[in-house]
Amino acid sequence: MPGHAIESRIWVDADACPVVIKQILFRAAERKKIEVVLVANQFIRIPPSPFIRFIKVAAGFDVADHTIVNEVRGGDLVITSDIPLAAAVIEKRALALSPRGEPFTPENIRERLDIRDFMETLRSSGIVTGGPAAMKPSDHQAFANQLDRFLAQL
Repeated sequence: MPGHAIESRIWVDADACPVVIKQILFRAAERKKIEVVLVANQFIRIPPSPFIRFIKVAAGFDVADHTIVNEVRGGDLVITSDIPLAAAVIEKRALALSPRGEPFTPENIRERLDIRDFMETLRSSGIVTGGPAAMKPSDHQAFANQLDRFLAQL
């Protein structure tokens, strides 16, 4: 961002990111003057701010993910519930956090990928596994707490 000495950025896999999580990120961008970049294949409304940016990518499988992986740098934070995306950004020495406030780490990402692959195998076999539970206020608080930890380290 020209004219700003911002080292780390926050990237948001924005297509599936809950509105309440985006609002927390928008407030953090203004408060901490950190760049927040939302990436999605559909239009996302963002508030006017020198710290908040939106990148619209073409529709297609993992186009937003590939954009984030290509642009992310070590020390950046990526908000995503997409476990393969989290694994890819961790490989680039970036941090990854789910919208529920669950940090993805080099220590837990392999297990998360294995569980995801196992669930995918069950679904492709016709076993109904259901989706993730609905977000609760405690998830929003967990996310805000983890985000604050990241911002405090900057």
